[in-house]
Amino acid sequence: MPEIGRVVKVLRGKDEGSYAVIVGIVDDRFVQIVDGDKRRFDQPKKKNVLHLEMQPVVSHEVTDSMRETGRVTNAKLRFVIQKAVQGKENDCG
Repeated sequence: MPEIGRVVKVLRGKDEGSYAVIVGIVDDRFVQIVDGDKRRFDQPKKKNVLHLEMQPVVSHEVTDSMRETGRVTNAKLRFVIQKAVQGKENDCG
């Protein structure tokens, strides 16, 4: 189930194979994602949830920041994604 702060892998589109974080839920089919790098917090991408693979990682840093200030820094987003991807690589290896 999509939730704010969840790390996702993009399965479709030009960003296919990259990771992002959900920062907004539009409705039951669409969410807003950002990666802090190419896709900054100020310009979230609207994506169909069917085109995303939900990862088991939910960043409490992102959810807390969104709840308190309504935004999150791009550096924090990059850090969260990097940590999630490294954790995934460690699980496989």
